Amino acid sequence: MRKERISFHSVKTVIIISLTILISPCYGQENGNDIRNKIPQRQPVSQNSTIENKYLNEQISQVVRTVFQDSKGNIWFGTQNGAFRLTDKSLIHIDGIKSESGKGVTIKGITEDKDGTIWFGHTDGVSSIKGESVLNYYESDGLISNDVWCIAADSNGKIWIGTIKGACILDGQEFINFELPEGKIDSTRGISSTKMIHDITVDSKGTLWLSSNAGLFSYSNNALIDVSARAGIQTNFVNMVFEDKAGGIWISTKEGLYNFKENIATNITDGEIEIGKKGIRSIAEDKDGKIWFNCNQNNLYTYDGKQLIEYQQSEDNKGPGIFQIYKDNNDRLWFVGFGGAYRLENEKFLNITMNGPW
Repeated sequence: MRKERISFHSVKTVIIISLTILISPCYGQENGNDIRNKIPQRQPVSQNSTIENKYLNEQISQVVRTVFQDSKGNIWFGTQNGAFRLTDKSLIHIDGIKSESGKGVTIKGITEDKDGTIWFGHTDGVSSIKGESVLNYYESDGLISNDVWCIAADSNGKIWIGTIKGACILDGQEFINFELPEGKIDSTRGISSTKMIHDITVDSKGTLWLSSNAGLFSYSNNALIDVSARAGIQTNFVNMVFEDKAGGIWISTKEGLYNFKENIATNITDGEIEIGKKGIRSIAEDKDGKIWFNCNQNNLYTYDGKQLIEYQQSEDNKGPGIFQIYKDNNDRLWFVGFGGAYRLENEKFLNITMNGPW
């Protein structure tokens, strides 16, 4: 079955930009592997629907994978039931994000580019929304894999995509495969591969951090650095990187939480808490500068630079099985995962349904 194809903008002459990747623990060597797949034209769709009143007291979704606030203040929820946008206390489902066969998707990552376009990585490819128009991209368009786990936008407007089969870049006209060293399969996860990319983060200096099953890599000025080998991270399995408001870098791994300073990664959880099989996952910073992170998905901790404290949850005060911790522009902490979306307010977990409270 042939797809309709027409882009947001008229197709311009393709400018082929050579991408030189340098790989080594310190400085690196050239890698000439550069695979490009030009994007065909496609037809944008516009299918946004408001939530019916009969659903307003229900969870946004039983599984909320991610939450993101854009430059306009809109809050986006990525769920197993697709994407939702909160604007002026009105929750909208983005119906146009779908698989190539027309089915719904699970959203795993959300980002915003320099032009204000919102991008989604999901179980069946990549999608973007500009205004009310949605564009969907698949393997048939040149994407390295439909199984996308994370997505980020750099300062040049390029979209970085992490998948189960590795990383690639969308430069507006073509997908460019970004080669990384091959890692190991994590046998404790239901889904894993030697090329798995868990997270891509762009810090305030423009450096990209790629968390993978081959360790942690940084990329800037056309140089790819194996941070794990250089800094002494003791595991192949890196989950994410977080930059605090002071510019400090935090790294969550299967073996613990690392603080990265002066090219040395220090495991601050070593001997302090029981890590378990799932390790450290999401990291965030509250308005007071405390670092929050979850361990083994459900255990929640804070770190003030001196002391690690477990946040005590109880039957009448507990959040979800955490996929992500996120601070919004109003300094509110969100916790999303199995069981829906929650905010921590006055030391209490507040369940946020389709009706808020916003």
